[in-house]
Order: sequence, then C-alpha cells, then structure tokens
Amino acid sequence: MELVAAADSDERGLSLLKVVNVLQKVVVFVHTFTVDKLRSQLTRTASEEMPHMSEDIIEAKVREICQELVLSPEVLKEVCDCLQEEINKGLAKDSHPEATVKCFPTYVRELPNGKEEGRFLALDLGGTNFRVLLIEFSSKCRMDSKIYAVPQPIMVGPGDGLFDHIAECLASFIKERNLGNELLPLGFTFSFPCKQEGLTKARLAQWTKGFKCEGVEGRDVVELLKQAIARRGDVQIKICAVLNDTTGTLMSCAWKNRNCRIGLIVGTGTNACYMEKLEKVELWDEVIDDPPQVVINTEWGAFGDNGCLDFVRTEYDNNIDSESVNPGKQLYEKMISGMYMGEIARQVLVRLVSEGLLFGGFASDILLEKGSFFTKYISEIESDKSGDFNNCRAILEELGFNDATDADCANVRHVCECVSRRAANLTAAGVSVLLNRIGEESVTVAVDGSVYRFHPHFHNLMVEQISQLVKPGIKFDLMLSEDGSGRGAALVAAVASRCAAMR
Repeated sequence: MELVAAADSDERGLSLLKVVNVLQKVVVFVHTFTVDKLRSQLTRTASEEMPHMSEDIIEAKVREICQELVLSPEVLKEVCDCLQEEINKGLAKDSHPEATVKCFPTYVRELPNGKEEGRFLALDLGGTNFRVLLIEFSSKCRMDSKIYAVPQPIMVGPGDGLFDHIAECLASFIKERNLGNELLPLGFTFSFPCKQEGLTKARLAQWTKGFKCEGVEGRDVVELLKQAIARRGDVQIKICAVLNDTTGTLMSCAWKNRNCRIGLIVGTGTNACYMEKLEKVELWDEVIDDPPQVVINTEWGAFGDNGCLDFVRTEYDNNIDSESVNPGKQLYEKMISGMYMGEIARQVLVRLVSEGLLFGGFASDILLEKGSFFTKYISEIESDKSGDFNNCRAILEELGFNDATDADCANVRHVCECVSRRAANLTAAGVSVLLNRIGEESVTVAVDGSVYRFHPHFHNLMVEQISQLVKPGIKFDLMLSEDGSGRGAALVAAVASRCAAMR
C-alpha cells in the first residue's frame, strides 16, 4: 500500500509539473503575441494612412493634437487665481492641515545685506553624497569644500550611525584645515521633507531618495546632529540654521542683489519660497516684531493635488501620474519638472506615430519604452538653429530612427516646444502670483535647477509670460543663483550670527 501511495504521489507531481510548464508556455505566448500585436497595430493602420496625407496635412494634424498642451492667457489667469487661493489656505491656521500648498514658515526673517563677514561652515545633505564647505565672506566669497560619500549600509542603518558619520566627516574637514580652535557657525541644508519649528529645529517627515535610517522620522535633525558632534567631543560647531535648497537659492542671490525676494527651483523637481508679511501668516505663533516678515517655503509642487488643476491636465499627465511612485501627489511638479518633461514628450510622440503622423507610422522599440526620451533631449533639440536638425537627427538615431525626414524632425521639435513652453508658462504663473503678493515695485527672482540652467529658451519664455500676468507697475528680474545649498546655507548662518550679535 505504501508503494502504491508513493507512485500515485509521483504521478500527481509529474502531472502538476506538466500543467505548470504548459501554463508558462501559454503566458509567454500570450505576452509575445500581445506585444507583437500592439506594435503591428501601432504601425499597420498608420502606415496605410500615411500615403494619403501630404506634409502640410500632417503638420496641421500634429499641431491640432499638441494644442491641448498650449495654455491660453485665460487659462493661465485661472491657474494664478487657483494658486493664490491655495497659498491663502496654506497660510491660514484653520485650513492649513488640509492645504496642498503648505506654505511653511522657514523662520528666516532677514536677508543678507552684503556686509556679511567671517568664516562659516555649511553642510549640504540631500543624497548619496554630502558636502562640507568652509566659506569666508569679505568683499568677495571664498569657498573650500569636500564631498563625502554616504555608504549604502549607513543610508539604511540606524539613525545615530548616519549622524555619527556626518560628525566624523565634519571633524575630519575641520582638522585638515586647522580650524579646531574656532567656534564656527554652521548652516545645515537638509533636503528632505521636514516640518520646520524654528530656525534651528526641523522634524523629518519622511525619508526619500533611498534613505531609510531608523529612529529619525519625526525627530529634530538638528538635535540629532548636535548629539553626534557632542559624542565626539573633539570639535566646536554652532549650528545656526537648518534650511532647504529653495531658501538657500534665495539667500545666495540676495547676497549680491538687495531686491531678491523669491527663490525658485526648476530642476528634477520644482519649489519656490518668498518673503511674506507676518500679518498674513496665521501660522506664526511668535511675537510679531521687526522685521515683520518671514521667508515662506511654499512646497508648491503639490499644487493641484486636490483637483483644482484638473482643467489643465491632459491624458499624458494622467498617464504619468498613474504610473509614478506617488500617484495623486505633486501634480504641478509633474507638469513642470525635469523628472517628467521628457516622458510627456515621449507619450505625445508615440501617439503621433500611432496616428501615422511621424516616421511613416513605424515606432522603434526604444521609443515604446517608458523613460527612453530624456528631458535633456528637449533642450538639445530646441538648441538647433531654425531649419537645422543636427541635434534632433542624432537623438532620433539613438532612438532607432535612422531615416527621419525634415518634416519628422520639425514635428518632433514642435512637440518639444509645446512641452517646454507649457512648463515655462505654468512656472511663470506661479512666480507671477508671488510677485503680486509681495507687491514691491522691483523684485529679483533667484532661480536654480537643471531645466532653467540648460534649456535654451526657458528663461525667455518665463519672462515673456510673467510680463503678461504680473500687475502693472511691478518690475522683475530673473537671476541665476549660484550654489544655494552651499553658499546659501552659510549665508543663513551668517545672517543669524549678525542678528544674534545685534541683540
């Protein structure tokens, strides 16, 4: 009986194995068939239509499809009105908890006056590397810095381990430069989501960028750094301020330009800060004394998360959001920033191919891959001179299109222009709201970020649109800010030290 039972068991096992093998083959067949069918459908219908359309008709259809990316003056005005309302919600006590544009007070109330002097340290932590800087302000700014790695085990280990590592690198930096006998003020740029509770107090809301150090979320990161420095006992450091890179961008520019009141980042992500009157900040629980102002960190990337921007969002925006790691979050940022611009353009290009309007209706395997059209391609394609498609052709060859016509290149460029112009116009709408809130006759906007730095027309597109949206009589200037996370952090420390000395 035992032998029979064993034989039955073996037969059942073999039968089950055969079933599994058959199912695996079916899955592979269905997947291959589905992908091949999708590609053939994407190209067959289009290629049949292509011979019946002239280049003029194709160009007109391309422009018609791209029209939903073009924002009219009326739509941009409505965007401005929506952002104004959301900022008011963020600044008000009752509505702040539910507000999407949080508008956190940074507790930075003074801007540089250009007379800052002395030596200051800056610590810039925002990724897998961090910088320590020694910055000396006099008539000029002299800077010495060193980059340190954050090893993977430390990124995911205990929180004390991370801050002990930072303290060790700080101590090494100070000793290498024979600064051990000085009590040096330090500005700490900590580019992770925080709730700021004072100039030197910020609680980590959540880790991002691959960090998962235990025991840090919900705690004051400045206090954790102080404790790590104290455990060593071999260096003297006075932490004067903690800030994010947007505030640093504002401070770095304000050191050179006394009219600077806004800091703007347009890079992988987007954010803005601005100088607000304390009387408009219900969140301010402290005494309203001089100066009656505070820099507000808007966190405006989340603008639209409550649905108020649905009237400008497209099918491409919906697709990108649904496939992102944070669906329903940072919707304004997803229409503007370098993280997403290339993918928006790719989705438009795939649609144009599917309708027989590009490349004879045939899509390359590379173009069909998510993320294959990099945002840098947009800047490079738009850098071509009018009628010249050298960069465009080189990029299309990378994507598997070796025989693109001039008409194809012109239409690809048009898609890129629509995507980047929309991003610039939406950013301009946000800046216009801040300029109108500040209400001063002449305001400089400090700007940093890879999109603003490297796109050949982003600056001019923003200036053109802000001019249409800002109140009459307000003059503005956009100024590239240098090293906000480094020099800006040192300047916050310098201003804090100056104010403390005056008291």
